Parts: sequence; C-alpha cells; structure tokens
Amino acid sequence: MTSRLLIIEDDSSLSQMLTLHFSDQGMEVQVAHSCNSALEKVADFQPDLILLDQQLPDGLGNQQIPELLEISPASRIIMMTGVHDLELAIQAIQDGAADFIHKPVKTSILQAAVDKALAYTPATGLDTEASTPQIRELIGRSDAMLEVSKQIALSAQSNASVLITGESGTGKEIVARLIHQYSKRPGEFVAINCAAIVDTLLESELFGHEKGAFTGATSSKPGRFQQAQDGTLFLDEIGELAPQLQAKLLRALQEQVVEPVGSNTAVAVNARIIAATHRDLFQAAKDGQFREDLAYRLDVVHIHLPPLRERTDDIPLLVEALLARAAQKMERPAPPVEPQALNLLQQHAWPGNVRELENVLTQALVQAREGAITADLIRFHAQQESPAQAAVATESGETLQTLEEVEAQHIQKVLWHTGGHKGNSCQILGISRPALDRKIKKYGLQV
Repeated sequence: MTSRLLIIEDDSSLSQMLTLHFSDQGMEVQVAHSCNSALEKVADFQPDLILLDQQLPDGLGNQQIPELLEISPASRIIMMTGVHDLELAIQAIQDGAADFIHKPVKTSILQAAVDKALAYTPATGLDTEASTPQIRELIGRSDAMLEVSKQIALSAQSNASVLITGESGTGKEIVARLIHQYSKRPGEFVAINCAAIVDTLLESELFGHEKGAFTGATSSKPGRFQQAQDGTLFLDEIGELAPQLQAKLLRALQEQVVEPVGSNTAVAVNARIIAATHRDLFQAAKDGQFREDLAYRLDVVHIHLPPLRERTDDIPLLVEALLARAAQKMERPAPPVEPQALNLLQQHAWPGNVRELENVLTQALVQAREGAITADLIRFHAQQESPAQAAVATESGETLQTLEEVEAQHIQKVLWHTGGHKGNSCQILGISRPALDRKIKKYGLQV
C-alpha cells in the first residue's frame, strides 16, 4: 500500500527536494506552504505521515499539532525546525509529534525518522497526554541534548524502568526528575543514593523495617518503595548496590512487592523505577559484580548523558544560565563574561562536567565583585589546567607541580571517578576515611 506524505514547509526549494526524494520511494506526496492550507489538505488527504515545519508564514508548526491530529488521528508527525530548543522538542512530542528533526535537514537522519514513524502501529503506541511543566534545568542546544529531551518525553509516557548513564555531574537526577514531572504518575518523586548509605541501613531505607527488627528500630518505618507509591523511585549510583540487595531489588521489580526488614509479610508496591549509574552494568555483570538479570530489568529504556567535553557548543548557554542563577542567589546582577574567559572555559576538559562548571563560575562570580568575569578569575579545581593555562604556565617557566598539587589532583580524579563515594575512594587511594576527609578539607576538593 502506498504511503501518503504531507509536507508542510514554506521553503519551496526544501519542499521540492523532499517531494522528489520521497516520490522516488513510491510515496504519494502533497505540499502545503502555510498552516491554513495544511489544515485544508489534511482533511481530504488523510496522510500517513506529516513533515511539519516550525516557522510558517501564518503561525508556529508546533501549535498546529493538536488540530492536525484531531482532523487526521492516524497521522504521524515529524517536526522540522532550525530552532535548537529542548523545551520545544519535549512539548512537541508531548503534543503528539513522533519525532523532532533539526534543520538543515540531513537526509539520512530524516529518512531514519520517516522509516520509524511509518513502522509505527497503534498497538505499540504510547499515550501522549501528559502534564507539561517548564524546563529550566536541562540546558543545551546540541544534537546530543536534543536527543536526551526526546527520550525524556517518550520515557514519561510509559511506566517502563529507565536506566540513565553518564559521568558524575552530567545531570542524571535532573533527567530523572523531568521524566517524573512529565509523567502522569500522581505519587511523589523519591530519590536515594545507593552509594551514600552503608549496606546494613540501605536495606531498611529501601524496603522499610518493623519495630524491633534491629537495635534502634523503636517503631515501624516504611521504606522508599512505599514512599514512592504511585510515583517514581530514583535509585542513584545503582551500580554500587550490594549483591544481597540486588536480589531483593530484583524481586521487588518482578513481583511488585517488598518485605520490610523483620517481617515475613509482603507489601504491594507500585513505584516506577528510574536508576542511574556512571558504570557499565553489563560489564559489571561480566565481572561478577552485578546481576545480569537485574541489569536487564533496569535497562528497559536507556538514556545516556554525554559529558560536557563532548558538547562544548553548549558551554556559552550553560555559562549564561548558571551565572544568572548564582547571581540571583547573591542578589546581584550577572556580570558579562569576557571572550578570553569563555574561550578558557570551552577548552577545559571538565572531568566534573556541569557540576564543576557551576562551581568554577560561582567562585569567579565571588571574585569578580562588580566587574566582568575575566580569564584570570577562572580557577579549575585541583590545579587542573586547561590547554591555554598550561601553555601560559610553560611560557612562564612554571611547568613543575608540587607534591601537594599532584596529590590534590589525583584525589580529585578518584572522587570524580567514584561519584563522590568516600568509601570506594578510600579503597582506591589506600587511606582511611578520616585521612581522606582531612585532605578534602585541606585542598578544598569537590565531592
């Protein structure tokens, strides 16, 4: 059966190119150059697929999505826009768009989106109704972040478990909260860091306990699973979960029940699980450190957050937003950032990602007082120099670091590697917890 395609695009050269491309594939193609003409054509044509431009002469494409789908409910819509806006992408998908493509249009990317949209069947579709809170935390216009925004919108429309991966400081909890906010789950968003609580207490925190279950249990207490009833339970650093707790978590996911510590009675739970880790769970499973069956249970939907060094084009936008937020907290106007300072920020490798960027900008803001953010105010943690700073240091003859500088830099790297988990950091460094705490305080390290 021939597929019907409606192209809603005011750029005649682009619409002609798309018409030729898809006509050659045997599709029946029609073109509309405005919102009004599109609404007229869609009723008669009943297209299988609509390519919808955002900027049209008589309106915005995304605002036409609900009406287009009301006239032709079976149509699949792919938005095309030159505007790099995460909120627009999520809103379009929430309103019913199947995909969101950036201009200039890359034929291979558009073709993949078209093939996927045409392969859609109602039986595998997702409910598109959802609340639409405003996004202010997820900042970026790169293709990678646009893909993340689409995954957030799609994930919010189902109850499937989500695994969010990425380095420390990339914003995994922000993504988890956005998925919950965009979902229709009426319960709370409950978060717990699996690496921050000792194993003996973590079981009680997750599953609850009965009175007298252990020393200090003077009353019964519900666990995080019960607190997140009909809501979302966010399990941060899930890769650090002890083996015995992995077994109990697997049962909770499979059977939707938990057993509080000290009880033999199963309690029914209905919490949507979102987990996050900086580790490769399947590699950890091969190494015998994580249950493979649990990894599959968690990794139904996978969202990967790219490190900041892989999306440096987003840094100017991040700098503007993070400075504005820091300045607001200090009750002062946000200062301008000189080009040399911005260039320095874009050259840095950012092992601590957005979290490190925010810390560096806050320190610079404190030092700036009333002036602009200049290059000399940019100070990276643990003496980690950007290429530009390293070059300056070489020209001045100061190329050697002190032993304390090397130690500070190494400890900071270990802390970033473990996601701030002091117990794991102590094991890697071969020092005691009090010794680590002293060094963190001494060097002003970021945890």
